[in-house]
Amino acid sequence: MTDAQRFRTLYEECHPRVLAYATSLVGRQIGEDITSETFTVAWRRMRDVPAQPLPWLLGVARNLTRELRRRDGRQYALAVAEAQRVITSGAQVDDVAAGVTERAAALQALAGLSDADREVLTLVAWHGLGPRQAARVLGCSTATFSVRLHRARRRLERSVDAIGGAAPGVPRVPRVSRDSCPTVTAKEH
Repeated sequence: MTDAQRFRTLYEECHPRVLAYATSLVGRQIGEDITSETFTVAWRRMRDVPAQPLPWLLGVARNLTRELRRRDGRQYALAVAEAQRVITSGAQVDDVAAGVTERAAALQALAGLSDADREVLTLVAWHGLGPRQAARVLGCSTATFSVRLHRARRRLERSVDAIGGAAPGVPRVPRVSRDSCPTVTAKEH
């Protein structure tokens, strides 16, 4: 397979996810520029692209975004909402009012977290990466990523609880402990 053929396959398979990731970091318009630049880097360094290219591409997109932030000094406040819109466009919600309320509460809770917590959570939840791949994107070990993810989930949970307690009409998710979950024995299987 030639480099051009490999690049074409890489682009077709990974472009939507790289675009969603970049959009979640900096918004749609700049996200498209970051995505284009990411694939330009991939083309130039085609021989460095690993067999599983998505984490590598997301790492490139992350580095390009960091460079952009350093150069421009801009912050992103609405990128999470834009990424959610892009990723879930066309999704059906049974009860529109409840869906809007739940989404608003979740986005408000997510927006209250640090940039680092939002990134860790969205890599797993929205971009579908596993801990190993997400750790590679962030440039840390899998164990470090797992700890960061655990802590970010706890902070998000507290934030949702605080918002859910203050906002009428926001459904609260019941807590389930490990003791209350039924266990399946080998005989029942």
